[in-house]
Amino acid sequence: MPLGADERFSISGNRPPGSVRLPRRHPFQLRVRALASTLLLQTTRDRSTSGRRLIIGLFILLAGLFVSACRPDQPADGRVRIVYWEKWTGTEGAAVQEVVDRFNSLQDRIYVEYLAVSQVDRKTIVATAGGDPPDVAGIWAAQVATFADNNALTPLEDFIEADGTSVDEFLSRYMPVYADMCLFDGRVFALPSTPATIALHWNKTLFREAGLDPERPPRTLAELDEYARRLTKRDPDTGEITQIGFLPQEPGWWPWAFFGWFGGSLFDEEGEVSIGSDPHNLTAMEWVRSYTEEYGLDDITRFTSGFGGFASPQFGFFSRRVAMVFQGVWFDNYMSQFSPGLDYGAAPWPEAGGGTTEGPFAIADADILIIPRGTSHPKEAWEFVKYLNSVNPKAETKAELGGMELLCLLQAKNSPMHDWSPYFLRAHPHPYIGVFRELASSPGVVHLPMVGIWQEYDREITTMFDRIRLLDTTPNAGLAYTHTRITGTWNRHRKSMQRQRSAAAKAARKLPGTDRSKPNPSQIE
Repeated sequence: MPLGADERFSISGNRPPGSVRLPRRHPFQLRVRALASTLLLQTTRDRSTSGRRLIIGLFILLAGLFVSACRPDQPADGRVRIVYWEKWTGTEGAAVQEVVDRFNSLQDRIYVEYLAVSQVDRKTIVATAGGDPPDVAGIWAAQVATFADNNALTPLEDFIEADGTSVDEFLSRYMPVYADMCLFDGRVFALPSTPATIALHWNKTLFREAGLDPERPPRTLAELDEYARRLTKRDPDTGEITQIGFLPQEPGWWPWAFFGWFGGSLFDEEGEVSIGSDPHNLTAMEWVRSYTEEYGLDDITRFTSGFGGFASPQFGFFSRRVAMVFQGVWFDNYMSQFSPGLDYGAAPWPEAGGGTTEGPFAIADADILIIPRGTSHPKEAWEFVKYLNSVNPKAETKAELGGMELLCLLQAKNSPMHDWSPYFLRAHPHPYIGVFRELASSPGVVHLPMVGIWQEYDREITTMFDRIRLLDTTPNAGLAYTHTRITGTWNRHRKSMQRQRSAAAKAARKLPGTDRSKPNPSQIE
């Protein structure tokens, strides 16, 4: 979902007494530093090679100072103070602050300091590389595999079992799609903070004006295309588009989902890249291209050039110039702010070949909580993460809500849990929260692949998607090119992980006092 405004921090102060730093050449640190360098390179592509190296070096060098400046001293009341970094600002930030305040008031052993941090993923990995990460960080599900591949996360199984619950029993509280996002290589590396599912949103007023039933969204791909035609308007004098029914690139955040929507895949059953070999993927990209061919590249470009960013009244759907769009559960919050009074509906994705006979296709995502490896207070961090994932299925008042439902209610999002309390259902402000619950529990729901190269894969898909819709390449050629590039990336990644795990195993065998009969999650695996 959209990021909040940038938060600036002064870089000052010395490292607090008693803080722990990992050994300089600990293999885990070297791996995380390599990942930090990779992430930073992506934000400095337009600079010279020497300039990039200087920026990366300075960023990592100053990471310890940055974190130390943000980490407060122990409170006078003797509590253990832990630091929680999150991406949220504005109303979402206020919501999580209320939950943090609730946790701080319920017990007297731990005090959580909430900090809104821009680019929280990059800053977390840099701080982890510097040996002084936040105690808890809120990132995105898409990043769990990358962090885990680089040994930057604390596994959570020991904490779960120490509380007297099996891992399977603990995860069974969640809808399967959200539980699955927390796993990588069979281990629990994260837990949800707030989840999301994506639905088709439509403007009921524009439906009425086009002679369509405002209470009946399109249910098939053919209906979506036909509704889009009927909802599109052109200036009678200039022929320019003034309103459009639907565009695949609006908002353009999930082009990877179109493959699954059409019944395709990104990896086959053997774990090999399949973007260019699955025929359903070709059908999906031909459909994307068909919109440009039907409505005209120049006409679409002129029309969309007047759109503003997502968080603005000029966003296509908010300004009533786009009649249908795929968006997440958070969309209602932004609509209330930037297009109050807009009469809209939310529904499952039209049938296009994906999903199952038992349920419609849908995509799910989640904001994720992690405990970075190397934090000074892992047990206290777990207590807070556990509270944020607590639920009281019998809650009848706001005061009785567990941490999970309180946060999801305040942010007007669906809960990732199987069971929802009576109060959560009754008091939820989202008019279509039931739709998002239905999509999250659908047998046809999917999430993005949990692989360490997802960032590269997603970037290649987005580039290909844009080239196809801009008529810069054909669907066949675009898929073939992307398939070749990602196959190479995937093969190199697997070889690199194999080498790193072999090296880590050798290093672990040399550590004094290591119990080789039972690996310690705090050690290198």
